[in-house]
Amino acid sequence: MQRWKLSRKKVSIFPLLLLISLVFIAFSTLHTEHSIQRIHENPDHVDNHREVSSVTFVKPNLSGHLKRASEVLDRFSRCNSTIEYSGRKIAWLGSSRRSSHRRVRPERCDVFSGKWVFDNASYPLYNESDCPYMSDQLACHKHGRSDLGYQHWRWQPHNCNLKRWNVKEMWEKLRNRRLMFVGDSLNRGQWISMVCLLQSVIPADKRSMSPNAHLTIFRAEEYNATVEFLWAPLLVESNSDDPVNHRLDERVIRPDSVLKHASLWEHADILVFNTYLWWRQGPVKLLWTADKNGACEELDGREAMELAMGAWADWIASKVDPLKKRVFFVTMSPTHLWSREWKPESNANCYGEKDPIDIEGYWGSGSDLPTMSTVEKILSSLSSKVSVINITQLSEYRKDGHPSIFRKFWEPLRPEQLSNPSSYSDCIHWCLPGVPDVWNELLFHFL
Repeated sequence: MQRWKLSRKKVSIFPLLLLISLVFIAFSTLHTEHSIQRIHENPDHVDNHREVSSVTFVKPNLSGHLKRASEVLDRFSRCNSTIEYSGRKIAWLGSSRRSSHRRVRPERCDVFSGKWVFDNASYPLYNESDCPYMSDQLACHKHGRSDLGYQHWRWQPHNCNLKRWNVKEMWEKLRNRRLMFVGDSLNRGQWISMVCLLQSVIPADKRSMSPNAHLTIFRAEEYNATVEFLWAPLLVESNSDDPVNHRLDERVIRPDSVLKHASLWEHADILVFNTYLWWRQGPVKLLWTADKNGACEELDGREAMELAMGAWADWIASKVDPLKKRVFFVTMSPTHLWSREWKPESNANCYGEKDPIDIEGYWGSGSDLPTMSTVEKILSSLSSKVSVINITQLSEYRKDGHPSIFRKFWEPLRPEQLSNPSSYSDCIHWCLPGVPDVWNELLFHFL
């Protein structure tokens, strides 16, 4: 009996304790959300009474921080020291919005879902030898590839058709405008593809190409138009921004600033961005703009990419008027480094591959799904300011489309490499004509 009374007394007290706890939790939650909201609205404000997190939100792209030219990163820039990552995050305009609030209009046709169809009547859209701007890194036939089937595949969406390429119509879309590709060597490959697709109808004396530089420009006088490429492999400022000399042991970025590159891309009418591959090359050193002592923090590639894309997204959200400027983001280009992923028990890569993968929905390790999820979250918050060109799945099928050994290599190959072609095969970039032409057909489709 005594035991029952004690239990009943505890039961009668429990609701009161629960009510008090719920009121405390609700108050704490409201206080925390209010504090975070104020940081997003005014990232420079610091609440000294807030102890909810060690995260500091940094407002990106503040031009006042850099006042001396010597503070701009170049290939000679190094870290004076490396310290533990402080947990700083980018507080970009719009980062507090929930992607679920975005109104998504259903597409009549998902042009990114489909299959590759062999079509040697319509493809390729140009000949490798007819394009004077072809890169030796991508000219596979010139460098010995005899099987040319990779040039004849057409992307066919399910239940609809991709808009057919029309060079004259594309030039009319570009009349009096600047089209600029911004990114790494994969985006440069898409730019070369676009130039090759366009140049044939422009008389030789009415077109020009500037020398290879940070910004390289193809001009067509008749249309008063340019097709440009800006080397910015990490989107933010980095010590790898030299288009030629960028192979460095220590990769350093300013995670909170795109201003160095944005000063060149801001006047373009159509922008095509990409970034991905360079973030998969190990840890990245962070040199925050406000830090003057040269001490770097270190972070893994995916998290560093998220910071960089936050700074990029801040520029897009604050500077882009969709009625005046079109912005596209090209998703990650997959690699094909492990043949066992499509051919079990094999131990090679894309070398010798002549046909696409015919398993619908195939994914290999060359596409990093967590990174894709991070990128999708950022892009969804940008709403109508950015159009996404999702090349990842359709390019996953094309294990046959890489240069492999059929390209110019900038350094002499060693005898042990020559005896084992798979050891030096390029399974990252793409032969031209080839897969990047379809990326540009998708761009044409959405313009």
